[in-house]
This record gives sequence, structure tokens and C-alpha cells, in this order.
Amino acid sequence: MKIVYTDLHKRHATDHTLFEGHPYSVEEVPARAEVLLSAIREAQIGTLLTPADHGIDPILRVHTKDYVTFLSSIYEAYTALYPQETAVFPGTFATRYTGQKPKAMLGLLGYYASGWGSPILEGTWEAAYWSAQCSLSAADEVLKGGQTVYALTRPPGHHASIDLYGGFCYLNNAAITTRHLQHTQQGTKVAILDIDFHHGNGTQMIFYTDPSVLYCSLHADPNYDYPYYWGFADERGMEEGEGLNCNWPLPRETSNAEYLRILDEALKGIHAYDPHFLVVSLGIDILEDDPVGGFLLSVEGLREIAKQVAGLGLPTVLVQEGGYCLDRLGDGIIAFLDAFM
Repeated sequence: MKIVYTDLHKRHATDHTLFEGHPYSVEEVPARAEVLLSAIREAQIGTLLTPADHGIDPILRVHTKDYVTFLSSIYEAYTALYPQETAVFPGTFATRYTGQKPKAMLGLLGYYASGWGSPILEGTWEAAYWSAQCSLSAADEVLKGGQTVYALTRPPGHHASIDLYGGFCYLNNAAITTRHLQHTQQGTKVAILDIDFHHGNGTQMIFYTDPSVLYCSLHADPNYDYPYYWGFADERGMEEGEGLNCNWPLPRETSNAEYLRILDEALKGIHAYDPHFLVVSLGIDILEDDPVGGFLLSVEGLREIAKQVAGLGLPTVLVQEGGYCLDRLGDGIIAFLDAFM
């Protein structure tokens, strides 16, 4: 197995974030990727690759040019106005049902953000850009004939929509990967399986009307967990994409057995769709004791999930999403990757 990774993710240095001069605690820290990498190296799984630079075009197949310009320039503009600040947070929020897109920098902050807790730091754009390049390079390896390739991406991506960031996500790596596969091979159908604890609202929004992408997500019930406003079972897609968006909201304390039962239903749907490629949004926050999770899945349960997914026999890109219990991330990723080996 090939694993694509870059240490440029450390530029998104969330472990040193300040808000108005005070330490700001965030679960999405650089140590997450380092724990995953260390476990992979110790287990001697696969071959480690550095990502190639595909440029901005693959990103613009998913995200708007205005949004990308905003992400890549807002830190410099904000800190020029507020030189005492080291992190950018929105102070107002737009609902897309009222008002118009403003021109002022402070107005744009709330226009492009779906939530408050995702700081933009000096190196956030660079880290997000290279996170996307990791997923693109993983897709390249699958296109060249690799059966399964793992993109060790950070920051994660599945909460980022066409022109929204939030939930620790800035660019949607799974969506960028999917569009890259389709751009490279015309007529390609892709299935996305999202097994992060939280619903991938950004991915759902991007493909909601697309008949060439099946999105399947098992996640915490949004009545009680983030992202709250998306991820309900009756969200089935629209227009030509109707029926191709499939959500399975699950209660807290979901067990291995219950999760695997629902997963079997999702995998049958993927098999019936008969895609050319599978993209997995891999969230290790489904493990028991994750600080932002709530399921009761064990490491062995995660291994069995991976076995079932691998059983589809599809060329697969694994894209890292959540997972915040540093003590369990290593065991989790080894169990998952080992099932694909």
C-alpha cells in the first residue's frame, strides 16, 4: 500500500492558537497526523510518498475562485488590520437566506464560515493546499493501477463546501479527489463512503444534484451532534442526483454490531451503483472514547469495518478526516489499513 503524506500540515499550527491574546483549545492539532504517521512507520505498512503539486485547477473544480482567493489571502489582510492577532476568527455570520455578499473583509469572514471554531492561521492555506495535493496524488496512484492508497491528509476536509469552511475543514479533499478521478477518466462514476463520526455536510452539498457521484454517510444523529443542520435520513439528493445521497444517522453509543449492520446496507447500495472508484472519508473518531465522538466502536470493530469496505474490491482512495483521541489513533489506523493489505 502507498501512503501520501507531507509535513507541511504542521503549518496549520493549531496547538498554539490564541484568541484575543488567550490560549484557544482546539482538538484538531498537528499531533494527530504525527501519531498516524508514527504508527504506520512502526508497523512498516506500505511505502511513504510525498505529494506532487497539481496546482490550483483541481481545487477550482470543487471550490469557487472567490472562496479560494479569500482563503489564501485573508490571514495577511486581517493581520495587517489587526497586527496583534495571530488567528483569524469570524465575528459575524451570514445566513444564505437573507442579505447579500459583502465587500468588507470582516463581512466576508462570516460569509464564508459555517461556524466559529476553525481558526485561520498564518500557515492554514499552505497546509490545506498541500492536504489537497496529498489526496490528489493518492488518486493518481489509484489511476495508475493501485488498488488502495491512503492520503494522510490534515487539515481534514469533509465539512468544507463549495464556498464554506467550518468543522476544522477548509478544502474538501474527498470532493477534490472525486473530481480529479472524473476529470482524468471521462464518464467515471465514483462512490464516496463517509464513516467519520460527523456528517460530511460539505461533501453532501457539493454532490447533491450530481448523478455521477453516490454519497453514503454513516454518522451521529444531527439532532444531537455537529453539524446539526445536515445529515438527516430524508436528505436524498435533488434533480438528477435524487436518490444518490444516502444518510444513516446513528444514535450515540452505537455498538460494533449495530454499525456493521447499517454499513452492510450502505455497501449493498454502493455495489448496486457499480462505481468505477471508491473514495472513503475515514474518520477514526468513531472509536470509543474519542473526545468529540460518542460511538462505542472498538479497534476490532474498526478492523471489521475496513474488511467489509475492502470486500467491495473497488480501486479505493482513503482520505483521512477526523480522529482526536491521540492514544487510540495509531491502533485505529493500523487496524484499518491492515484489513486492506
